[in-house]
Amino acid sequence: MSAPLLAIDNLDVSYADGAERRRVVHGISLDIAAGEVVALVGESGSGKTTLVQAVIGLLPEGGRVDGGAIRFAGTDIAGWSQRRLDALRGERISLIPQDPGSSLNPVKTIGAQVGEILRLHRRLGRAELREATLDLLAQVGLSQPALRLGQYPHQLSGGMKQRVLIAIATALRPSLIIADEPTSALDVTVQKRILDLIDTLRRESGTALLLVTHDLGVAADRADRIVVLRDGSVQERGPAASVLSAPRSAYTSQLLADIPSLAAPRLRSMPAPREGPPAVIVETLVRDYPGAGRRPFRAVDGLSFTVAPGTTHAIVGESGSGKSTTIRAIVGLERPSAGRILVDGLDLATLRGDTLRTFRRRIQLVYQNPFSSLDPRQTIEAIVEEPLLNFEPVARAERARRVAEIVERVGLPSGLLRRHPAALSGGQRQRVAIARALVLEPKILVLDEAVSALDVTVQAQILRLLDAMQAERRLTYLFVSHDLAVVRRIADTVTVLRDGRAVEQGSVEAVFERPRDPYTRDLIAAIPGQRLPAPQPVAAEA
Repeated sequence: MSAPLLAIDNLDVSYADGAERRRVVHGISLDIAAGEVVALVGESGSGKTTLVQAVIGLLPEGGRVDGGAIRFAGTDIAGWSQRRLDALRGERISLIPQDPGSSLNPVKTIGAQVGEILRLHRRLGRAELREATLDLLAQVGLSQPALRLGQYPHQLSGGMKQRVLIAIATALRPSLIIADEPTSALDVTVQKRILDLIDTLRRESGTALLLVTHDLGVAADRADRIVVLRDGSVQERGPAASVLSAPRSAYTSQLLADIPSLAAPRLRSMPAPREGPPAVIVETLVRDYPGAGRRPFRAVDGLSFTVAPGTTHAIVGESGSGKSTTIRAIVGLERPSAGRILVDGLDLATLRGDTLRTFRRRIQLVYQNPFSSLDPRQTIEAIVEEPLLNFEPVARAERARRVAEIVERVGLPSGLLRRHPAALSGGQRQRVAIARALVLEPKILVLDEAVSALDVTVQAQILRLLDAMQAERRLTYLFVSHDLAVVRRIADTVTVLRDGRAVEQGSVEAVFERPRDPYTRDLIAAIPGQRLPAPQPVAAEA
């Protein structure tokens, strides 16, 4: 049997923590053969990114390899200088980073950034360099590659930026590509296209792939073998089919159970219809923005739907479909260009003064990103208390009681009240955001991609919390998402948006089981992990 292309043997990595060192990778071993796909799976903080940074010699300041070996093509590169590693990176080993928004230089053109790796490693004249760069952009499926050469990153969509990063990573046909959460920020259909592209390029050149992901569904679809990490240690490893069909560790079983899939059971059955008018009525909503020349850009085009009280209505679609514009209009942050919106019986176009203030108490918004939606300078207590200060002048003791009560209700320990957001995990921060939205006891909660930035296990916890809070408080939810698997678990009814128009809507069962529109069928087909086998009972751990 030939030696593996990459062999990591008993690797330890630590970071400086004041005068001490904190170990974050504990004796990890794994290997990858030429042409093989190995998925490195785990939640945030499991050590995935630290491990791959150690492999390519790009640990952040304070990071250090304390022991073990990293053998590439038989040579231990763990102690190599940055100068020696520079010759290896790009040509033999390349990285597709996680965030396409921050991984490209905003002041350099796409052509300059793709061409740079060719210029550094290949002796090409100006005309040859331009031609080779154009070929790379065409190979990764970018439309109008000649136009893209002169554009800047902000002029490209997220999926287009990720294709540029793939072009850079594959430019020199490396032996190993490390893809660090390459699609976690993308819509499911774009995610599928990007992963298909990586697969095609890998097969054509015989490249090995180390796929870093928190999503076992993605790993199930793409990997030959899976290595599961938790807290910097390997929990499980083996052929993908074996790990997924008969996981040996309770942690892997939990990850499998938490994957939002079409086969997963609904969190609850649709509640019986309640008497009274709909909680939300949207009638032929139109929202235009100034466009190039005299023609406006129409973000929402004649959208209509209703939401029954006490139910969850999902608005689904890819980036640019009009989801966020719609909910901004519903919560009163945007004025419709045409149409009408009624929330809890109030016509938003007529609201002024005290009635507008009363309306804002009835409907609250939970934003997508728990890392940017909380003020880092405030304590958790101050964050949750702030709506009470703005809307309800009550005594300090009463405010403190209500804050403590809602924080406890969303499953956070009272000891976190004096801490700041930086001390909390992503799931804890999202619970804080939900507590802040609920402290005024609204009737309607609007959740804008509120679980899309979370690991699958934390995501499942938040979905269960939302379900319990809805049953307890008779809340109405507007749930905005690009992920139909998540919608399948929590929603009662759904509207599918494309280019600002509703292409399909109805009960979740009808839309998912009998989708009429090709776009809806494409969204459903793009959900990763649909071929996951049912996990077997977990064996007792020693």
